[in-house]
Amino acid sequence: MSMKALVYEGPREMNVREVPVPELKPEEVLIRVKRAGICGSELGGYLGHNSLRKPPLIMGHEFSGVIEQVGEQVSGFKTGDRVTANPLVTCGTCRYCRNGASQLCGSRQLLGAHRPGAFAQFVAVPARNVYRLKENISFEEGALAEPFACAIHVCRLLQLVPTDRLLIYGAGPIGLFALQAAKVYGVQDAVIVDLNEARLEIAKELGGITAASLNELPEESRSGFDAAIDAVGAQATRQLSLAAVRAGGKVVFTGLHEADSTLPINDMIRSETMVKGAFAYSQEDFETALLWIGQGRTNLLPWAETTPLGDGASAFEKLIGGPGKIAKIFLTLEGEAL
Repeated sequence: MSMKALVYEGPREMNVREVPVPELKPEEVLIRVKRAGICGSELGGYLGHNSLRKPPLIMGHEFSGVIEQVGEQVSGFKTGDRVTANPLVTCGTCRYCRNGASQLCGSRQLLGAHRPGAFAQFVAVPARNVYRLKENISFEEGALAEPFACAIHVCRLLQLVPTDRLLIYGAGPIGLFALQAAKVYGVQDAVIVDLNEARLEIAKELGGITAASLNELPEESRSGFDAAIDAVGAQATRQLSLAAVRAGGKVVFTGLHEADSTLPINDMIRSETMVKGAFAYSQEDFETALLWIGQGRTNLLPWAETTPLGDGASAFEKLIGGPGKIAKIFLTLEGEAL
């Protein structure tokens, strides 16, 4: 049995192909994909800048759909269930998995990188990673659980309190979701910095204080932040995040753009700056994302659009070239001839 899939075949080369339907293991479910979002890390992969994504590969890890088939060892799910899935597949038995930090599992595998992903008609996922969607959660919202979980993880690591002044570098989906997650924590004073004017418009509509540079802010507001998030991953934004926080302030690095950066370690020591890396999310973060989505605590849908899977390469090019006031593009096979 074959299916349609968008296959990454080399830098800036992505085509719809007929490929075999994933062979279902006893502990897995087969999901008919309804919506699959394009992630910023996949843009890097598409350009050939991400060593994690090697062609030929079916990308896609932000998705939702309907269960098509259930493995013989699976209970609690049935054909037709509306679901999303945590795409980070872990062993479930190591010290990290057992202690609530499954994202640090040494044998973790990401759908769309180590395993075939969701830019396809079907994707196979271990049942323990699958979550049923509540009736009030749309397929689009279900596909946003994964990036929202990343932002929740960052804010949890920062241990935000309502009186914190927060700085966010990067108004891409993770930065915008971090802004919304911080609002749930009660943060009212959040500055988000980006060079993309259209993305800043979105951030402003979400309640953020926006700027292309901190120099645009009143002088007394350019420093002394309690917490900062670098969702870009460049040396410049990492350094600027560190410079902007007060003594004893907290910085979380989550952007993976550049592998290495020079940082002012002596200044960090003298200021007792607390620095953490944030990778993906724990199982609890993913479940919190679904809970908060169901409660209407986040929304990027006004700035999202849906594109046929067959136009996937064009969607990637659009996101790379500048999509305007679009924060997320979902791919779908609905309406296409199968």
